[in-house]
Amino acid sequence: MDNFKTIIEILGEPYYQSQDVLLYNQDSLNALSKLEGHINFDLTVTSPPYNIGKEYEKVKPLQEYIEWSQEWMSKIYNVTKDNGSFWLNVGYVPIKNKGKAVPLSYLLWDKNDFYFIQEIVWNYGAGVAARKSLSPRNEKVLWFVKNNSNYTFNLDSIRDPNVKYPNQKKNGKLKVNPLGKNPSDVWNIPKVTSGRNRHSAERVNHPAQSPIELFKRIILAGSNPEDLILDPFVGSGTSCVAAKSTNRKSVGFDTNPDYLDMAIKRLHEEHVVQQALFNF
Repeated sequence: MDNFKTIIEILGEPYYQSQDVLLYNQDSLNALSKLEGHINFDLTVTSPPYNIGKEYEKVKPLQEYIEWSQEWMSKIYNVTKDNGSFWLNVGYVPIKNKGKAVPLSYLLWDKNDFYFIQEIVWNYGAGVAARKSLSPRNEKVLWFVKNNSNYTFNLDSIRDPNVKYPNQKKNGKLKVNPLGKNPSDVWNIPKVTSGRNRHSAERVNHPAQSPIELFKRIILAGSNPEDLILDPFVGSGTSCVAAKSTNRKSVGFDTNPDYLDMAIKRLHEEHVVQQALFNF
């Protein structure tokens, strides 16, 4: 049975539906509990609330936040295909009497049943200035798989073409892959910024918007065309826009309809771009 049809039969009519996207104005924990045993996703990519007091979250005691994270991550595990993966983008959190900016990756990396492949450092180049510490310029992406001997990873899809000596040879053969080099575990991708002089072209009115390029690279690496992508905290829809632009299907959940409306607008704009490219 078609995956979208199955999801709609279980969860009811979505907030938004297109040929390749389903958006639900639902709590992801409740929704995923209903989907367990009925649907499996190829890849989950998400950036959940960091528990730092953004407008879309209520700050929880730290242990309660960790337990909540453990609960929703267990649901992700249960709805992931055997060769599927889970990519988690997290930042930092202050811990009273312990630390000013403790990486959430230290607190969450072992709180699920996935196998941890590695940590990617997302270096975004611009951000908050600091006087009594070094200015923060990175977040982490934790890459998990369900089966460490059988998982999707498309290195050729994300190779970096910026090779210093692309034509270098050894014994008459090219020393480097003609598609480019391995991009390594440090990714230099600009942050989505605001402000009169540094406003990103993709910026919408969301307080924690992820760049399309970050999620697009994850989706290209960890899934194949026509695969089913999940984002349980879809926000302004970056994951769905990235999935659509790479010929994947996606499902997103968010409890804020205003954010879903932003996502729908962005998806319509992406559709116009794709149609223009198709007709070119």
